[in-house]
Order: sequence, then C-alpha cells, then structure tokens
Amino acid sequence: MKRFFKSLRILPRWIILLIDLMIIFAGVMLAYALRFNFVIQDILYHDIEQGLLLFLVASAIAILITQSYSGIIRFTTLQDGLRIVYMCTLATLMVLIVNLISLNLGISLIPRSVIIISYFNAITFLFSYRLIVKYIFTYFTNAIKHFSNAAIFGAGEFGLLTKQVINHDQKSNLKVVAFLDDDPRKIGNVINGARVYKASTELPYLIDKYDVKELIITIRDLPLERKNEIVDLCLEHGVKVRIIPKTDDWVKGELDLQQIREVKIEDLLGRESVELDNREVKDQIKGKTVLITGAGGSIGSEMVRQVAACLPDTLVLLDQGETPLYEINREMKDFSAYVKVVPVVADVSEPLRMEKVFASFQPQIVFHAAAYKHVPMMEKNPSEAVLCNVLGTKTLADLAIKYKVDKFVMISTDKAVNPTNVMGATKRIAEIYVQSINMFLNKNQEKCTGFVTTRFGNVLGSNGSVIPLFKKQIEDGGPVTVTDPEMTRYFMTIPEACQLSLEAGIMGKGPQIFIIDMGESIKIVDLAEKMIQLSGKKLGEDIEIVFTGLREGEKLYEELLNNQENTLPTHHPKIMIAKVREEAYEEVKEKTLKLIELAQRGLEYEVVELMKEIVPEYISNNSKFEELDRKTKKYISRKN
Repeated sequence: MKRFFKSLRILPRWIILLIDLMIIFAGVMLAYALRFNFVIQDILYHDIEQGLLLFLVASAIAILITQSYSGIIRFTTLQDGLRIVYMCTLATLMVLIVNLISLNLGISLIPRSVIIISYFNAITFLFSYRLIVKYIFTYFTNAIKHFSNAAIFGAGEFGLLTKQVINHDQKSNLKVVAFLDDDPRKIGNVINGARVYKASTELPYLIDKYDVKELIITIRDLPLERKNEIVDLCLEHGVKVRIIPKTDDWVKGELDLQQIREVKIEDLLGRESVELDNREVKDQIKGKTVLITGAGGSIGSEMVRQVAACLPDTLVLLDQGETPLYEINREMKDFSAYVKVVPVVADVSEPLRMEKVFASFQPQIVFHAAAYKHVPMMEKNPSEAVLCNVLGTKTLADLAIKYKVDKFVMISTDKAVNPTNVMGATKRIAEIYVQSINMFLNKNQEKCTGFVTTRFGNVLGSNGSVIPLFKKQIEDGGPVTVTDPEMTRYFMTIPEACQLSLEAGIMGKGPQIFIIDMGESIKIVDLAEKMIQLSGKKLGEDIEIVFTGLREGEKLYEELLNNQENTLPTHHPKIMIAKVREEAYEEVKEKTLKLIELAQRGLEYEVVELMKEIVPEYISNNSKFEELDRKTKKYISRKN
C-alpha cells in the first residue's frame, strides 16, 4: 500500500470529470429516493431517466465552464470547494431554466424539490470525496516519511501561514506540534490543531515533551535581544533555528518552504535598526548627478542600490576593479528606464583620469567609498595605502571644489580613531585633509562644497571581514582561527552603514564627522562559538577554535572617538557629530603633499614616520613600525 501511494501520479482530468459525473448521478438518485421516501413506483412514475439525463448534461457543461475538475485532488483547498459551489450552482440554474421552459410546454422533466436536494447532495458529495482522498493520500504519504517535530515562534498571521506552508508541501519532513508566543492573550489557544504555549517559560518543556528538533521564528519585529535569547536557548538544547524571510523577499509574493532559511549570525548581531529620514534623502538626490567611488565594493555597491532607488538623473559608478564593477552595473539594469547609469573603470589616485571624470559628468554629489581597508595588507604596503587612501581622497576633494560639487561624503572607519596601523592612520589623514580644506573654504568663500565624513565600525558580510572567513573555515571542517580571546569589535549591517552615509550627506553642512551609536561591542571568540553552533556542529568535538595572536597593526578594542574628542547631538538620537581638533589647511596640505611624495618614492619608514607626525595619536601595535614610536617615546606613553 505504501509503495502504491509513493508511486501514484496525478490522474488524467477526464477521469476526474467522469468520477464527478458519477457522484452527481448518485446524488440525483438519492434526491429522488429521499423525495419519494424510497418508494420505487413513485420514483419511476416521475420519469427519473429524464431528470438524471438533464442533470448530467447540465453538470457536464458547468464542469467544463468552471474547470472544477482541473484541480489536483490530493491538494484540495477551500478554493477548490468554492469552485465546486460555483459549478453546482451553474448546473442547477440550467436545470431550473430548462425545467421551467418544459413546464410551460406542459412537460414536467424533474420535480423542483428533487432539483434542490440534488444541488446540496452534489456539493456535499463532491467536496467530501475530495477531502477523503486528500486525507487518505496524506495519511499514507506521511506513513512512509520520517517527520521531525517543529515549533513555531509567533502565533500570528505569519505563524499560521508558515504552518500551512509546511503542511501543504509534500517535500516537507516537518510536523508542527506547537506554537510559542509572548502575547498572554494567545496562550492556551489552539490554532489549526496546534496549541499556543508561553515562550518565556515553556520552550524547554516543549522541547522535552515533543522532542522538538526545529524552531521557526515568524515574528517580523522581534527585538534583537529577545531573538538572541530564543536562539541561545535552542542551541543549548540542540534545536535548529530557522526564520522566514521578509515579505519583500517572498517569491511572487508567496512564502514557500524553501524560503524558510536557517538563522544566520547576521540575524543576531548589531542592534535594532536605525530609522532614517529617507524622504528628505530622496528629495535631495532625485534628478541630480551622483558619483560613487569604490562602487564595486561591499559598501559602495550597497550605496549604489540605495542611491539608485532615490532616482538621480545620472549615477556614475567608479571602481578600479573590472569584475565587481561589471556585476553592480548589470544589477542596475532594473533602473535603466529611470536612471542613466555610467560605469567607469578608473583609479582614484590618478589625478588626470579623475579630472576627466569630473569634467565629463559634473557630479553634484560625491560618495567616496574607494579605499584600501585590510589592516595586515596595508601594514606591509604603507606606500600603496597612502596613494589610495590619502592621494585618492585629496585628488577627489580638490576636484570637488574645482567643479563646484554640492556635497562630498567620505566613508571612514573606526580604525581612524587612535590608529594602531597604517590603514587607520591613512583614513585619519584623509579625514583631516577634507575637514581642513572645508574650514579654510568656509572662512574665505560664501558658498563652497560641503565635506562630510561618516565613521562606523565593521560591517556584516563585507569583503574580507571575519564572518565570511569563519563561514569558510566551518565549511572546511575547521579550525576556526581567532587572533585573541579578548578581541572585540562593533558591527553594523551594510544597508544601515549606507543609510547613515546617505543621511549624513543630506544632513551635514561640512566640515563634520558623523558617528553612530553602535551599541555594545562583541567578542570575536563569542561570535565564532555561536557560528559553530548555528552550523549544527559542536565546539571542541567537530570544530576547534585556535588563537593565532594579533596580526600586524591590529588592536584588541576598536573606538569611535579618541581621548580628545567629544560629541554633539543631531536630529537623530543615534547619530552624533564628533568634535575633533581643528587643523590649519596650509600646514595639512604641505605635510600631505610631502607624504604623497615619499609614498611615490616607496620610502616606507619615512612615510610612516611622517604619518605619526600628522596624527600624533598614531602608535603602531604588533608592527615593525613600533621602533619609530620607541624613538619618540610614544610607545611608552601609550603603554602607561
């Protein structure tokens, strides 16, 4: 029997049509029998053959019109039931009309009472047989499958929809045994055959009672802290956690089983999202020419997506990487009817090439995201870091002034605060340059380019970040490498980082450095442990964590402000303005030009030595350049 149901295929539609007609035939026969109290003589006296023939012909026509036979019986839904009602109503109306015409001609084809009884018989029998077939098929199909018990966190609309998706998907091996919710009004109710339990206290009980193997989170606005509590509790009991995607990501607006994905570490990090004034951002960008450097990078590409949604007139995508630029340009084809998108392969540190770009496109807003950002790599190549991060920024800033750009938004990093590495120091020098030139222009011109800097921490999933590295190491079976057990970092999502930069570009007048309240920093070792657990593996058994020691230029703790900086509030409680020391433009320009010259000559130690002069708080850590600090006694003062 199990083998039969496993191999059973969909029946041809003509067989379903014949079965439906046979059921209608039986319904009409029963109607006659009920009307005449099962007296054979009375039934035959009223010409049952004529009534049967009329009802069958009318039903066949109605079935073909409504296509009520086209559904797959084992997947019968309420929609199929409604189609049956429509079909039976149409067939009955046809029978009534024909019978009325025949009565006017003096011929009685079928008693009206039989017509009404037949109508209800047909609806009841047709829908009931479908439900019976569906139940039998489901019963025997389930009998040959091995099910895992699952619970759904969220007894609302999305929770009910998720249960229906699981129940109706023939490939599903899940059985929903309970709902969980924090809303006391829902506790104790039964929804679609599953009881609602109190999530805060009864989850461990449910896991033990029903042997729950999976928990599916369906609450869309579940606070991050609560989500982490639920996930931690499930991981502690060996329960896999999955989550439904945002409704915007549903395929064709519908949820299916394949879209219910496992919880990723990105879902548990960061903090509650920051709501920004997107309306004003759109108003300021719409219809303008916007240049985005580093457009193929993780930050730059998301910036492209968000700016494109604001419908600028022209969007210039600039990157020296051919392949990532090609990818984001191809993605922008959806906006081609509204936005002129122009990809430009170029290096921001080449002044002549940048001059041509500004002259050709005359951008009104510039988002400068192009930079070298990998700390250990830049520690080994300080001259290249200076040429890209400092010369590139200086070139763009000078051209922005020459071509009267309205806003210049520079993407910076928390590594620019009390830098311990070349990369962070170059970003701080870039910050100093754009601020000093803006202050100089404010004193000498009534109207000038507004230079704004946004400073934030690590972004989740960016190229070269720790999360993709850990994922790859876990997939390879480990070990997972962590530099130091005490290392912490701030994290935010890429979309949020880009939203901040867009908001800053509109809100900022220049020269300003905007920082964001990034919540609590996270220990990297805790991050690694949770990622191992989420992968379904056991720490110490399946995968080990190995501590490798700090890499060149790394520090244990990142900062958003240095010791001499304070903050001022803005219109948004989570966005602040850093108060930094003012630098004289002429002096900054002179030292910056000298630094660029040294970098072009490849004089590494001279480059770093001058960087430490420009940024006095720059003290190298775990780097060959520490000897420069020892000479100036910076090393000792930092240690103290």
